[in-house]
Amino acid sequence: MSHPSILVWGAGAIGGTLGAYWSRAGLPVTMVDLDQAHADACATTGLKITGPVEQFCQVIPTFTPQTIKGQFDIIVLAVKAQATEAALGHLVPHLAPDGYVLSAQNGLNEILIDRVLGAGRTMGCFVNFGADWQAPGEVLFGNRGAVVVGEIDGTIKPRTRAMYEMLALFEPDAVLTDNIWGFLWGKLAYGAMLFATALTPDSMTDNFKDPRRFVVFDRLGREVMAVAHARGVMPIGFNGFDPACFSAGASKEAARASIARLADFNSKTAKTHSGIYRDLAIRKRKTEVDPQIGIIGELGQQAGIPTPALNHLVALIHDLENGHKPMAYETFALLIKTCEDAGHAQPL
Repeated sequence: MSHPSILVWGAGAIGGTLGAYWSRAGLPVTMVDLDQAHADACATTGLKITGPVEQFCQVIPTFTPQTIKGQFDIIVLAVKAQATEAALGHLVPHLAPDGYVLSAQNGLNEILIDRVLGAGRTMGCFVNFGADWQAPGEVLFGNRGAVVVGEIDGTIKPRTRAMYEMLALFEPDAVLTDNIWGFLWGKLAYGAMLFATALTPDSMTDNFKDPRRFVVFDRLGREVMAVAHARGVMPIGFNGFDPACFSAGASKEAARASIARLADFNSKTAKTHSGIYRDLAIRKRKTEVDPQIGIIGELGQQAGIPTPALNHLVALIHDLENGHKPMAYETFALLIKTCEDAGHAQPL
């Protein structure tokens, strides 16, 4: 049986890992990456997947956006959220007339992709496995995590089932859902917490275990849940994270238990720090904070829901990006005060 042609646009942590596994399984995979050295390595000596889950090397045809040719049935978009619009401008000519884009990204990029491509050409995907780009031709696969796929209109089509089967080649516990927005909003709440952990050089686990920082994770989770519910979305949990623990009326004890589970989950991975931390401390580049976290504040404003903790978090990440504040507990402490003040003024 012939398989649809796949183009992975962005061969970094997420895209590179998926591409390597699919290619090894015999699927017709091609990749695109902006980094010439990385593209050359993947295409010649191969993309090395390292880490505790599995180690192997897979040669995959890989090009830059300027050199890729042809059209593909499926384009897996795996670039940073802030690069989505620019990537779409390049990839549209390479999408087959009846093809679609799968967004394997953080945030709500499906909204933009659907607007650019037109109805029916976007599929949503939620990923929570741990991976990091290490060097040209090398990606660390730190731990397995949730992988979910679903149509953004809530239907389940033959193509959705086919993509689910392809994702199951990589993650045997992959999930096919009719509520992909629920998973994406659940990831936004968790993602907001991960942005907060990047305010210090401490690991994700050390952040989640520190009782002083609980007020931040609790407030961020509750603000995201309030905005999601106002939009009629019921977020879904994954890998120990339970969005219901941060919904209106949920107890502090339930929230503490959820944060403790996150500390435990992240203690079992070779990926000790978030990709946000790596962007700031190692790769010295802008993060996804505006399209991933800033958009929640904008949607909250539209719904009349104050989001002081999320807004301050965005500002602090910008301060770190611009070198105006240090990556240190003293910076995190500023967010603690905002969350404490917000809790007194407007309990959620």
